[in-house]
Amino acid sequence: MTEHGTAAIRAVGLTRVYRTGGGIHEVDLDVAPGEVLAVVGPSGSGKSTLLYLLGGLDDPDAGRVLVGGVDWRSLRSAARARFRRTACGFVTQGLSLLPQATAAENVEVPLVLAGVDPAERRRRVGEALDRVGLRDEAPKLPDELSGGQQQRVAIARALVCRPAVILADEPTGSLDSANAAAITGLLVETAAELSAAVVLVTHNAAVAERAHRTVTLHSGRFSPDRPANRPERTH
Repeated sequence: MTEHGTAAIRAVGLTRVYRTGGGIHEVDLDVAPGEVLAVVGPSGSGKSTLLYLLGGLDDPDAGRVLVGGVDWRSLRSAARARFRRTACGFVTQGLSLLPQATAAENVEVPLVLAGVDPAERRRRVGEALDRVGLRDEAPKLPDELSGGQQQRVAIARALVCRPAVILADEPTGSLDSANAAAITGLLVETAAELSAAVVLVTHNAAVAERAHRTVTLHSGRFSPDRPANRPERTH
């Protein structure tokens, strides 16, 4: 099912409550193409839960999420996985890089899963590594790269399918301030260049400051006095 609208991501009445406690309650959210949204709040406030729901990795108890006008509820099993691979790029806290695969091979994984032919895979992997400034590091294994370079590989992997949505869970959490600033700048630039909506969870105030907009979660609900920060976008 597809619906028209300008939002790349739309959440309506989104609720997910876990038996162990925590979750989110009646969240409404629109994120436009090219917009970078920072989600902040204390640990346990529901930030990661929100990302899982936006990316179709978990199902809400109530409400719905549309990505590019497609309602996650309309997709099941294989169809959902196929759509997620092309529509959503994920940058996780643990990066999840394959330790015995090169930087290029790690970036290539989503294209292999999507059935892209080898020649096109090579072209798009090179393009993604160029975008993050790592073409020369393509043959290196993850343990031969710095922490900042590993994070760039994870971002290149998230970008390689040219998704409409990028979901990043603490993408700078393990980086020093210089690398954190560089990674945040890269995400902002990518949003503009690809007209992708970026939602990033962060505890870093400097990272949140670079976003176009910031929302605060408290106990699974958006704070009524959520801060907004809207630098001019370049697209």
